Amino acid sequence: MASQMMEALMALCEEKHIDQMYLIGRLETSLAESYANVMHLDYGARVTIDPQTGKVYVYKLIPKGEPDPETGEYAEFDEEDVTPKDTSRIAAQHAKAEINAIVRNAAREQIYEEFSDRIGDIITGTVLQSTPDFTIIKIREGVEAELPHFDLRRYPDERNERPQGERYLHNQRLKAIIIDVRDPNGSEAPVRGERSRPSIVVSRTHPDLIKRLFELEVPEVYDDVVEVRSIARDPGVRSKVAVSSRDDRLDPVGACVGPKGSRVRTVVSELRGERVDVVLWSDDPAKCIAAALSPAKVSRVIVDPDPDSTYATVIVPDDQLSLAIGKEGQNARLAARLTGYHIDIKNESLAAKVLDQLPVREEPEEPEAEEGAHRCEYVGPTGIQCRNMARPGSRFCGIHEKLADLGDVPVSDDPDSLI
Repeated sequence: MASQMMEALMALCEEKHIDQMYLIGRLETSLAESYANVMHLDYGARVTIDPQTGKVYVYKLIPKGEPDPETGEYAEFDEEDVTPKDTSRIAAQHAKAEINAIVRNAAREQIYEEFSDRIGDIITGTVLQSTPDFTIIKIREGVEAELPHFDLRRYPDERNERPQGERYLHNQRLKAIIIDVRDPNGSEAPVRGERSRPSIVVSRTHPDLIKRLFELEVPEVYDDVVEVRSIARDPGVRSKVAVSSRDDRLDPVGACVGPKGSRVRTVVSELRGERVDVVLWSDDPAKCIAAALSPAKVSRVIVDPDPDSTYATVIVPDDQLSLAIGKEGQNARLAARLTGYHIDIKNESLAAKVLDQLPVREEPEEPEAEEGAHRCEYVGPTGIQCRNMARPGSRFCGIHEKLADLGDVPVSDDPDSLI
């Protein structure tokens, strides 16, 4: 019977890709606790399993020396063989639940080691089953993922990663993005029903899902020639994607849309009809905001000059106001998420009224000339009056005052000629 048990363990290890010595070590630890309880051993027991024959040996621990004065525990033990005759039967009875737990935990640890570094990657799987709270997706043989869609009003600590209106059928193929991998040995609080739920958590609502889909469909995005700068998403309804190009000769929007919209249409198909707007990113906030409000036409964007401010006012034609705001404010809301600005949209009529009500800034008047000041009265032979101001108490400037008494002596209009 012992050899049969070992053969079953080895087959299980091979099927679940678990290290045989690791499983035997865990089984020895769990059996030691079981035999200590069954045989009423005060200081516990040590169990060894022969990997070849599967025979179980039980050793009673007998303390030696003096206990620790602080903890009262012994550091060294002698061992006495107390292996009962029916060890194989007892081991089989007590090991069944432990083996299941060990296998399950070992498989979760291997999944965690493999997928913990793949958070953010896209996976393709097949729907195995759906419950009211989550859907199980098979990634490959022995590896499953969970797509949660809990009612957050009843379970506020859970997740809802299913877009609005999506429903999944058995054997349906899905693409999703990995957002979490639960650590079986982690210190965080376990989630509800964790033992019956897969370790990998995937999402269909995360904005990075759109980026990964564009990487699959657009070679320029995969090669990082076209960069996805920002994504704003209303899952299941509409999304906006801002892109820029590292190559000035390449149109990033055209590359993502593809010939006759073929590339973006594939992404929309995978997202079950969710509308995707691809707009051009600009480092100029005004241009970026105007593009983000597409398809509405923008007349003017006024950005707060304060570099720490994120407020902008957008003026649109009267007939574009509804389009700029969108249904229930969706277009404006997505544009604000895409750009990171608080956007205030006004039509041209309202903006004109606001500007008319603003106080007009009066230009400062020029200071009046001092009382008695006047221009030099000298008039040259050509009839042109001197442009200098007269000296106080005199009719002439400083240049012509000295020559006023010369009578008929000709005076040049060029001041340089008097030097």
